[in-house]
Amino acid sequence: MPGSDLALLIEAAQEAGRIATAFVGGPLDMQDKPGGAGPVTAADLAVNAMLVKQLRAARPDYGWLSEETEDTAARLGAERVFIVDPIDGTRSFIEGNDSWAHSLAVVERGVVIAAAIYLPMRDKLYTAAAGQGATLNGVPIHATARADLEGASILAAKPNYAPEHWQGGRVPEVTRAFRPSLAYRLSLVAEGRYDAMMTLRPSWEWDIAAGDLILREAGATTSDRRARPLLFNNPVPMVNGVLAANPVLHSALHAALVQG
Repeated sequence: MPGSDLALLIEAAQEAGRIATAFVGGPLDMQDKPGGAGPVTAADLAVNAMLVKQLRAARPDYGWLSEETEDTAARLGAERVFIVDPIDGTRSFIEGNDSWAHSLAVVERGVVIAAAIYLPMRDKLYTAAAGQGATLNGVPIHATARADLEGASILAAKPNYAPEHWQGGRVPEVTRAFRPSLAYRLSLVAEGRYDAMMTLRPSWEWDIAAGDLILREAGATTSDRRARPLLFNNPVPMVNGVLAANPVLHSALHAALVQG
């Protein structure tokens, strides 16, 4: 059941926080992953090792997809799959910032049914289970009800505002904001701190799976950049960008974009 899976994810996320924060201020043994895939630290690997051991021992029949584990086709035949990012925002972690997160999800036949995103340095635990709503530290959260795109607050990286992405080259007048962790951006929209988020480039499933459910349970609509529902555990574990906002604002945002 989603609820029992959620309890498992929460326990694992909190343990991940204890492991990762123990590395803060100490040696990180940073390395660059092949192919320009970004940095990885000893903390990423230590958290991943714990998640593999704890989650897979609890649910040995579930598939496994993690940023820090070599992917195999074995997960594709599983009815349920763990999709995790041991540390989302590794660069922020390396720089000593506090907005990195642990992102954990359970996916059933392509749809997320349980999710936890934990920011230990900010003491923020976002959770959701299918049909049970979304919470921040146990308190229910909801996306904003803003309908107008003009003036909306949007979390997105600067390249998303290039004129070629927008109908007629017209970039709407919005309040721009950014956070390095994609999981945190998704969570902030679910919390109602910002009206919407977008990323127009292909996105790894481990960055967004947990946030997808938390947003939907908070009353938001999530999709890829073409407004198609997000589905997970794909052979190549990526989706074609992400748009998220309440249903009315989501439609307005999608309509304003050139369809890529």
